Amino acid sequence: MTLFLDTSMLISACGSENGASRHVCESGTSHGWRLITSGYCRNETLRNLPRLGTQGLSAWEEHVEPRIEFVPDIISLDKALVFEKAKDRPVLVSALAAEAEYLLTLDRTDFHATLGSQVYGMLVRTPAEFLTEQRSLGRI
Repeated sequence: MTLFLDTSMLISACGSENGASRHVCESGTSHGWRLITSGYCRNETLRNLPRLGTQGLSAWEEHVEPRIEFVPDIISLDKALVFEKAKDRPVLVSALAAEAEYLLTLDRTDFHATLGSQVYGMLVRTPAEFLTEQRSLGRI
């Protein structure tokens, strides 16, 4: 199963060692999840990590980045896509282009219209919602 991790989730994984975001990153391999993100999300994460202090960068280097595969940034799609937030459109398009089954985000503001639903078959969830679904399906 391929999971696309957006910036908000990556930052959360670096900021809280006990949260759902970190759990997804640390247990992904054992559950057979392919964790991916784009260079765009990586750059946004690195730009925001200083807000977390030295522990954020350390967590990125030790617990998050080594477990993630980076996929190309894609800015256009061969399908119609109505998505209001221009800055997050590359996230959604890159996740779709990488054929992710899930886009995991904590950005309830920009992804409010898609959170809890799907876009062209890709499910959009928070990390906690994703983990809850996986437990209810008996996958973890």
